[in-house]
Amino acid sequence: MTADVLGYHASHEQFAPSEVLEYAQLADEEGFEHALASDHFHPWSEQQGESGLVWSWLGSALEATDLTFGTVNAPGYRYHPAIIAQGAATLREMYPEQFWLAVGSGQVLNEGITGVDWPIKEERNARLEECATIMRRLWDGEEVTHHGRVDVEQATLYSRPETPPPLIGAALSEETAEWLAEWADGMITIATPNHEDDAARVEAFREHAPEKPVYLKAQHSYASDEEAALEGAVEQWRNQCIPGTVTQELRTPEDYDELGAQISDEDVEANVRVSADLEEHREWIEQDLELDVDRVYLHNVNTNQEEFIEAFGEDVLPAFD
Repeated sequence: MTADVLGYHASHEQFAPSEVLEYAQLADEEGFEHALASDHFHPWSEQQGESGLVWSWLGSALEATDLTFGTVNAPGYRYHPAIIAQGAATLREMYPEQFWLAVGSGQVLNEGITGVDWPIKEERNARLEECATIMRRLWDGEEVTHHGRVDVEQATLYSRPETPPPLIGAALSEETAEWLAEWADGMITIATPNHEDDAARVEAFREHAPEKPVYLKAQHSYASDEEAALEGAVEQWRNQCIPGTVTQELRTPEDYDELGAQISDEDVEANVRVSADLEEHREWIEQDLELDVDRVYLHNVNTNQEEFIEAFGEDVLPAFD
């Protein structure tokens, strides 16, 4: 086992693009080898207050670091799949082994800005697979004309990489994980309070696609003392602890804030790994890796990124060398 299994999450909802770039560079310097960057139009709360366009930012990040980068995109709504195929192909051509792309069914918080009627999950999944097929055909050099849930008319992608970017599918449920195994090049999922649920998602994917990679994004909140770690998590990540699927229907950060006000500190601690003890954070990561995942992306959900990156670079990453 090596530190190659750990990555840094670059959160565009919490920091200005220039600041996120500085944190990515610091993560590179401190020994992280991978990064995951968020792709949203709105932040999760007014308190976070940022949301840069990741596609403008990725070129700078890939040039400024040696990190690999991935981002989770929801094609077929605010993004046309042909445009995402072009953007991904450009990054992959310039940085052949550094860039990968994940796709998911999205949230109305971000995709609803175009005024689209928000479909049920089954329909969103069908649209997602249709968009993935379109992108792959374009990466293969086909002239694509397609009329379905999205329309494409005589599109040909002229600038293509030697190898297309891996197309990783995002899953939050066991059912989605099993479905992704049929067509995606890998899976990315999120660590939850229920370790058995996490294991079931990984197992559902592995059962049908044992050779494909699985990535996990885990929410941590580290600070030099417990109180600061908890306060930072509550301030920045409370809205992401809202239970159930209701968040799929929320359109604005204000909508999230209204429900987030009902979330207690205990709720946050149940969903985020809050601790000032680096050994405890190491143990959590070890438990993640026991799920048979290939890589864990660490998201320090509070705003104290420098302390997190430096402390983990010095005392956590070496434990996995």
